[in-house]
Amino acid sequence: MIEGLREAGVRGWSLLGLGGCVLMMAVALGLEHLGGLEPCPLCIFQRVAVITAGVVFAVAALHDPKGRLGGAIYALLSLLAVSAGIGLAGRHLWLQSLPADEVPSCGPGLDYMMEVLPLQQVVSMVLSASGECAEISARFLGLSLPGWTLIGFVVLAVAPLGLLWRSLRRRSGYRWPGGMLQD
Repeated sequence: MIEGLREAGVRGWSLLGLGGCVLMMAVALGLEHLGGLEPCPLCIFQRVAVITAGVVFAVAALHDPKGRLGGAIYALLSLLAVSAGIGLAGRHLWLQSLPADEVPSCGPGLDYMMEVLPLQQVVSMVLSASGECAEISARFLGLSLPGWTLIGFVVLAVAPLGLLWRSLRRRSGYRWPGGMLQD
C-alpha cells in the first residue's frame, strides 16, 4: 500500500480523492432517499464542498499534469474545498453541542432564501443562524451525522495533501526513508 502511494502520480491521488467523494455522496444520498433523512442547510453546504472537491479531483485525473505546478494547483484547489467541508462540519457539530436555550432561531428554509436573497447573504444566514441544523436526527456508534462527515472530510484530506506532498517533494528532492523517490 505504502509503495503504491509513494509512486502515485496526480491521476492516482486524484482518483483516490474522487473515490472518497463518490463514497461520501453515496452515503449522503442513501441516508436521504433510503433512510428518509432530510438534509439541513449545513448538510447541503457540506455536500457542495464534497461535490466541488470531486469535480477538482475528476478534472485533475483527466488532465494528469506532469509538472509540479499543475499538481500543486489541483492539490490546493481540492484542499480548499475539503477544508471548507471540515469547517462546515465543525460548525454543524458546534451548533449541535449548544444547549437548547442557546440554539439560534431557524429562519426561513434554504429554498426560499436562495430564491429571494443574494448568495452571500444566504451563506451568512446559514452559517450564523440555522437552528434546524442543531437537531440531531441520527447517531451511529455515538456520533451524529456531522461528526461522521467531519471524519470523512479529514480522511478525504489525505488525497490533496498527498498530491501536494508529491508536488513539493519533486521540487525539493525529499528523501523517503529507504531511498530517493523517483517520478
